[in-house]
Amino acid sequence: MATENKTLLLKMHGCSHGLSDDAIREIANAAELMRFEPGEYVHHAEDAVTSVYLVIHGRLRMSTVDLNGNVLLQRFQSSGGQFGGIAAALTEPAQVDCIAEDRSTLLRIDYPTALELTKRHDVFRRNMTRILAESLKQTLLKDKRPVRAKLVAIFHQSPDTRTLIHVLIKRLIDLDESICVLSDRPDWGSIEGVQHLCAYERNRLFTEEDARRQINEWLTSNRVMIDVETSFDSVRASTTLEVAEQILWCVTPQNWAASVDRLKALQAQSPAWRDKVTIVWLLDNEQEAPLATELRKFAAQDIKLSFAEPAPKQGRAIHQGFERLVHLLRGVKIGVALGGGAARGMAHLGVLKALAQNGIFVDMIAGTSAGAMTGTLYASGMEADYSVECFVTDLRPSWFFRMLPRGEQWHLLYKYRRGQFDPMLRKYLRDNQLEQLPIPMHTITVDLIGGQAVIRDSGDAVHAITESINLPVLSTPINRNGQALVDGGLINNIPADVLAQKGCNFVIAVSVTAKMEGEFARNCSDTPTSEMKSASTIQTLLRSYFVQSANINAMGVQPADFVIEPDATAFELTAFTRTDELADVGEQATIEAIPKIKQLLAKLDSQLFQLPKTASTCPPDSS
Repeated sequence: MATENKTLLLKMHGCSHGLSDDAIREIANAAELMRFEPGEYVHHAEDAVTSVYLVIHGRLRMSTVDLNGNVLLQRFQSSGGQFGGIAAALTEPAQVDCIAEDRSTLLRIDYPTALELTKRHDVFRRNMTRILAESLKQTLLKDKRPVRAKLVAIFHQSPDTRTLIHVLIKRLIDLDESICVLSDRPDWGSIEGVQHLCAYERNRLFTEEDARRQINEWLTSNRVMIDVETSFDSVRASTTLEVAEQILWCVTPQNWAASVDRLKALQAQSPAWRDKVTIVWLLDNEQEAPLATELRKFAAQDIKLSFAEPAPKQGRAIHQGFERLVHLLRGVKIGVALGGGAARGMAHLGVLKALAQNGIFVDMIAGTSAGAMTGTLYASGMEADYSVECFVTDLRPSWFFRMLPRGEQWHLLYKYRRGQFDPMLRKYLRDNQLEQLPIPMHTITVDLIGGQAVIRDSGDAVHAITESINLPVLSTPINRNGQALVDGGLINNIPADVLAQKGCNFVIAVSVTAKMEGEFARNCSDTPTSEMKSASTIQTLLRSYFVQSANINAMGVQPADFVIEPDATAFELTAFTRTDELADVGEQATIEAIPKIKQLLAKLDSQLFQLPKTASTCPPDSS
């Protein structure tokens, strides 16, 4: 390839920032252009590393292995990264397999040459040192700082979603971003402060080199968006998927099916492109997106949003989807882990309500037991206050149980033994699947056959709840698909670790079992033996579960960045009829914690979390 093209490629890499054009041409001339298809080896373990590889496009999987070939550590390098900078300096075989995860474009420089270039160009040396330091920081310190894609590709299945991008760009400008747009439409419109260029010039589509030169010119200090229809020229669409760091594929419930074959054909070239794709659903009055199983297999995640006013009793989860899209582009992912705790878990509803009212919009929820139940209903779009009303009504014991001693306990046993939680929840969730809900939801249950925790993020939403709340003894295990499923609190009561594994870089854990009253069955530590009262079987079971949960919380909650601990000790574990009071306790505890949470979030993104709340759910204008 001509030196000029290598120069354009090098300009897209962070090692060239601040270098003169002459220096960039010199380095590019010393580099060899290399392209790797998915699965091809860049380096084999035990071979000596003799070169530095600059990742221009694509992603490399680097696996540190022992002498037997067992993987000890695995990490990835994507656009802007490098491989070999340290290993080549050691001048000895490196126990690292480096494999192209997707179609990758690299520039290879022999180590002696690279060393000489760093001596001649101080800026090049500083840039390479910074890239190495950032790589080590992410690997060793598990750095949570947001990583923002500078080159974002946006595909539209139809013009219906074009206005969404205009609103999004205006929101990013409010956050002090500079945006440049390369589109396929001369009538794209204008937004103050946005540089826009149409890829068609005199009815001729830009060449790949023209587009690369323009993108390079913009990338130095701006975010660049390539905004095109899904019917965009197939060759250039393929190139766009290769070079983009993030891909938004925008659809509606009416037209999503038309995207299946298009995405399938594109990803046949490099299946790992899937990891960069987010399906963006623009909904009208629907709370749930279509299941669209055929489409979802081609994307790592999806975001659902709507600008329509919510129906009565619906919360604003689907309308907050716009801010979740902003979070995605800003590299922020907020997770909330909701723990078990029987009726005391109803406090979670107040926590979720207070977070949203204070502009902290949740990107993902994970819940165990009561946390699975409250979290899934909230993730489905139900208004928190309406959920409170429903629980108070649905879990109120009938007259017969209210007349019995310990009637609330017997009523709870009755609902378990008669399988009444499924129809109760299905009134609100119907047959919706977890993957259809406005907010991604994960529920935790335990398989007694495999002896492992089971994390649900897809499948029937009601089944996910009933599995997670299925208390042993009160109910028999739920047998499903070769598993015997019981309450997830046996292993992981507060699943903050699940959210960290799913990529959340700010996790809020909510524990209703952190504070435990020193009383059981009206017995205290100083109650004389002769005056101690006997506990019922249900009391004993619930208390045992509660004590266990309190003692294992430290495992799942460890990765949390902040823990909210509502004090629910004044409430019996079966006091579901006091859900409204419990929700108030959770809300108050969260309100008190909001200043500290925002202070921590500001360290991730000071613009996003210090700005006053904006009208992010206003209907898009026509500009």
